[in-house]
Amino acid sequence: MEAESAEHQRAHNRSSPASFSPASTRCIMIAELRWNIFDLVGPPDIPVTRTVGDLSGAGWVFFDFPRTRKTLLALALTCKSFTEPALNLLWRHLGGIEPLIRCLPQSLWKQNRGRLEFTRAMTVDDWSIFCKYNHRVRSLLNQCHRQYSRDMNYDAEIWRALSCPPFSLPLLPNLTSLTWIEASDETLQYIQLFVTPKLTMLNISPAYLVPFTFGPSEQSIFLSIAKSCPSISHFDFGRNTDDYTESVGDTLQLWSQLTSLRTGTLSEAAILYLSNLPSLRILKFTLPSILISADTQKLLQRPAFCALQELNISSRYMVFLDAFLKEFTITPKVISFTITHGVGSARALPDMISRLSNACAYDSLQQVQLNITGQPVDHEASIEAASFQPLFAFRNLRKFSLAVDVHCVVRMDDAALLQMAKAWPLLENLSITGYSRSSHRVTPHAFVLLLRHCPHLVSVAIPVNWSMIDMHAIPRDVPYQGFSHKALSHLAFEGSKIESPISIAAFISAIAPNVKSIQGDSDDEDTYEDDVFSEHYPAWRMVQDLIPALPIIREQGMRIMLRRSLQSPYSHCGVVQRGDRQ
Repeated sequence: MEAESAEHQRAHNRSSPASFSPASTRCIMIAELRWNIFDLVGPPDIPVTRTVGDLSGAGWVFFDFPRTRKTLLALALTCKSFTEPALNLLWRHLGGIEPLIRCLPQSLWKQNRGRLEFTRAMTVDDWSIFCKYNHRVRSLLNQCHRQYSRDMNYDAEIWRALSCPPFSLPLLPNLTSLTWIEASDETLQYIQLFVTPKLTMLNISPAYLVPFTFGPSEQSIFLSIAKSCPSISHFDFGRNTDDYTESVGDTLQLWSQLTSLRTGTLSEAAILYLSNLPSLRILKFTLPSILISADTQKLLQRPAFCALQELNISSRYMVFLDAFLKEFTITPKVISFTITHGVGSARALPDMISRLSNACAYDSLQQVQLNITGQPVDHEASIEAASFQPLFAFRNLRKFSLAVDVHCVVRMDDAALLQMAKAWPLLENLSITGYSRSSHRVTPHAFVLLLRHCPHLVSVAIPVNWSMIDMHAIPRDVPYQGFSHKALSHLAFEGSKIESPISIAAFISAIAPNVKSIQGDSDDEDTYEDDVFSEHYPAWRMVQDLIPALPIIREQGMRIMLRRSLQSPYSHCGVVQRGDRQ
C-alpha cells in the first residue's frame, strides 16, 4: 500500500507544472534566492537617517532611486510569487509618510501649495489600503516642517486622522529606525504614533525657526518613548548648543543597550550612567557649564567607558574639559574636542593635551581633532609647537587636526613638523590651521620630508612659505631625485600667497602627482573669476588646474628625448656601423 502511495506521489510530481519548467524557473521559485536577487535590484538597505560614523556629519541621508522603484513595482505586478518580496523592498525605507498617503484614494487628499491635506474623514476601506503597506516599512524619515520655514509639511488634520486608526498603534508595526527632523512643540507629540518595541535607532532634530521648548509635556513624551522602546541602541537628539537636552538624562537611564549616543548637554548623573554601559561605543555630548564635581571625578577613576571607540565633547571653556579628563582612563580610537568660548584656551591647551595623553591608551588612539572657536582678539595669543609633544607617544595616529580662530597664531616650524612626521608614520590626514597671516610657516623642504616619513598621507593642510620656489625659475632637474608621493590627493595652504603658480605647480606635481584639489589663500577666492586669462583668476586655482597636465608633459618630453637619442648618429648602433665601414 505504501509503495503504491509513493508511486502515486512521484507520478503527481512528474505531472505538476513545476516539473516541466526550465531550471531557471524552478530556481526563481526558491523564496530565499528570489529575495536575494530582488535585493540586488532594490535600493541599498540603508535606514533613512542621519549620517552614521561621522562625528561631524550634520546632513540627512535619504537616497531616492526612481528607476529602481519603478523596477520593483514592475516586478510586483509580474506574478503573484514576485509581489510580496518586491513590495517589501519597495516600502522598506521611506523618506516621509507622503507615499503612504498617496496610495489612498484621491478623493481623500489633495495637494495645496506643496502640502498634503485631507478633504474628508478616513474610512475603514481607506485604512484597509493603508494596512497593505504599513507593515512593510522598516525605517522612516519624517521632516515635520519645511527647512528654514514655519510651515508644516503635512496638514494638522492628517496627523489627527492618523492618530485614530481602527487598530492598535503603532502605525508602522515593524519599524526599526525612526528619524524625526525639524521637530517642534506641535509636531513632537505625533512621534508616538510610530514608536515600536522593535525600534533600535531614534534620531530627533529640533527645528530652527519653530519653537521647541522641551517642557514637562515633552519630557513625558520622551519617558513614554523610552518605556515603549527598550531596545534603542542608537540615539541622536538635539544640537551641541542645546542646553535643554540635559533633561533627557532620565530617559537615557532607561536604555541599557545604547551603542551610539549623540546629544547636547548631559548632566553628571547621565555621564556616570553612560560610563558604566558595556555596549557604548560612540558618544558625542556637551559638558555642563560648571566644573564637574569632585565626587563625579572620583567615580570616573574606576574603569569607565570600557567599550568606547569614539568620544566627541564640546565644552564652553577649556577648564571644564580639563577637569573632566583629570582622573579617568579610556581607550578610544577617535577623540574630538571643541571649545566654544576660547578665552584663555591658547594658554590652557598644553595642559589639556598633556591630560589627554595621560587619559588615552597609546596603542588605541588613531584620530585627534581639536577645535577652538570664540577666541577673542588677542595679538599675544599663540600656540607653541612644543604643545603637541605629549601626543607623539600615539604611534598609531592616522589623523591629527587642530583648528583655531583667526585671532590665534600656531607657531609651526620645520623642526616641529619633522618631529610629527617621525612620530606618526601611519598618518593619513594632517590639518593645522590658525591665523592665516602668521609668519610662522614651514619650508617646502620640511613639507617634502613630511611626505617622505608619512607614505599614507591623503590630505595635508599646513602653513607653508613658498617664497623660495615662487621667486625662482623652474629648475631643469626633477626635485628631490625623483621622489614621488602617490597617495596625497588634497592640499590646503591658507594664507600662502604666491606670484608664480607655474613654478609651484611644477614642484607639487613632481612630488605629489595625484593631487586632485588645492585650497589656497581665501583672499584669492573673494575676487574669483572663471576666465583663466583674467588677472583675478586665483593663483592656487591655476596650480590645481596645472597639476594634472604637468606629469603628462614630462612624460612626453622624456619620450621625445629618448627618441632623439635613438636617432642620434652617436648612438651605440651608429658607432658600430661606422666601425664596420672603417
